[in-house]
Amino acid sequence: MAESSRITARDGVRADARRNRERVLVAARAVFAEHGIDAPMATVARRAEVGVATLYRHFPTRDALVRGAFAQQMETCARALTEALAAPDPWQGFQRLVETVCALQREERGFPAAFVAAFPDSTSEHAQSRQRAERDFTALVRRAQASGALRADFHPSDLVVVLLAHGALVTALPDDGAASRRLVAYLLQSFRADTANEPLPPPTALTLRSLPIATDNPRRRRLPGA
Repeated sequence: MAESSRITARDGVRADARRNRERVLVAARAVFAEHGIDAPMATVARRAEVGVATLYRHFPTRDALVRGAFAQQMETCARALTEALAAPDPWQGFQRLVETVCALQREERGFPAAFVAAFPDSTSEHAQSRQRAERDFTALVRRAQASGALRADFHPSDLVVVLLAHGALVTALPDDGAASRRLVAYLLQSFRADTANEPLPPPTALTLRSLPIATDNPRRRRLPGA
């Protein structure tokens, strides 16, 4: 085989591998949104129309697949938190962060569970990233409260309550972006210090790890191979 032919063949193989990888990622996001991130890897391979061996060649573990499927969302979330902390107006930073995280949840319903699953224990490097995100969010809350905009009894764990409530809505009404945005606006208004007429009940002990790993979709069906 001539050198030019070998180069063309290698380029063709690389292009095919890239296409297969992208098909797996698209399929994984769809399957995780419908059935939770504990869905069988074989189900993802079938949705992507590739062999299981091909899937494992690109993503040797479920953890790697989850990270790959939601890498962009995790990067967006981390960037939104950094920008929120740097915002001159702490309330605007807080507001934009909540809106961004809820938009991610609306667009990719499997994302919150993927975020938790990506940081599985307290000793891993990734868990340290989660702890840093929680610490930074707490700092953002304190800044917004100190500015007088965020109600004094808002607790960082209330973000998990928001995600649980919003997650239930987008699961029931996956195509209703207007309902999602309206709920988020209602919640943000209730967090304003100037609307805090009555004290809230005590905060919960919820953390990001309290978010469900599997999606409670009422239309969820038994999966082949489950």
